[in-house]
Amino acid sequence: MPIIDNAVYVAGKRTANPPSLEETFETLRDRKGVAWIGMYRPSREELQAVANEFELHRLAVEDALKGHQRAKLERFGDVLFLVLRPARYLDAAERVEFGEVHVFIGRDFAITIRHAESPDLGRVRKRLEANPELLALGPDAILYAVLDQIVDEYEPVIAGLQNDIDEIEDQLFSGEPAVSKRIYDLAREVMEFERAVAPLVDMLKSLQRGFEKYDVHVELQRSLRDVLDHSIRTAERAESFRALLQNALTTNATLVTEVQNAQMQRISETSLAQGEQVKKISSYAAILFAPSLVSGIYGMNFRHMPELDWTLGYPLAVLLMAVLSGGLYFAFKRNGWL
Repeated sequence: MPIIDNAVYVAGKRTANPPSLEETFETLRDRKGVAWIGMYRPSREELQAVANEFELHRLAVEDALKGHQRAKLERFGDVLFLVLRPARYLDAAERVEFGEVHVFIGRDFAITIRHAESPDLGRVRKRLEANPELLALGPDAILYAVLDQIVDEYEPVIAGLQNDIDEIEDQLFSGEPAVSKRIYDLAREVMEFERAVAPLVDMLKSLQRGFEKYDVHVELQRSLRDVLDHSIRTAERAESFRALLQNALTTNATLVTEVQNAQMQRISETSLAQGEQVKKISSYAAILFAPSLVSGIYGMNFRHMPELDWTLGYPLAVLLMAVLSGGLYFAFKRNGWL
């Protein structure tokens, strides 16, 4: 059912649980209390019925129906419209899941529209109902309780992200190839978390500036300031996480480059050693080729070879082989090939 809970409060106490929206409107007019309608992904017709009764602005209604809005605060006459981005950390998947809550706050009503499983606004309602003095302060008290719940649920997200960053710091110098992708995925989650938290600070500051104008009770002023302080700390932590992950990406790129340079150096050293071996082999092959050339000529067995009948032919041939081989040896030695 799109309507999760529907109640009318008088002096901070639940006095009616209307079974339909029509009875809610009638009871609210009769008892002059505060209506709190909690909805989960309502249909256009159902939300339009609420919008018609409480004169909600059409643009805000369209935003509430479509969802996927950025966190923001807008005022349409006497009606305050907020889009909030709650988050929760999923331990099993080690990732952050983001939700969306739309809140309409008027003089005698509060409408909360949830587009995800988190946060549990039923727990918020029970906590407020257990504190009728606070709930008696009206729709502003409901707004405070919703904001406080969302900001409180950011704490486990901060703890989960901190744990992931600590693990990445350990993996960074272990040489694991998957660490780059994990850093990138986590950096994307942190940026999304920062986009959810950072606007909340400005929204709460805007509410703070309207305390006097809209006659917000002093107790609610203190409570909203406390939520603002928590929001600022959360935003600062998210910003520090982003900086840490950027440094981790830079460090990881440096380490990868160093490993690649070391590998290239080893390859170069291996190629150089192989080149030296090739030089030596080529040098000795050339030295052995010189006497082979001379002896090959004398082994051709031609009929007319004057050197065969020459008394000095043999020693001169051997001398020629030695001179050629020796000359090549000293030439290669001088050039560093041997």
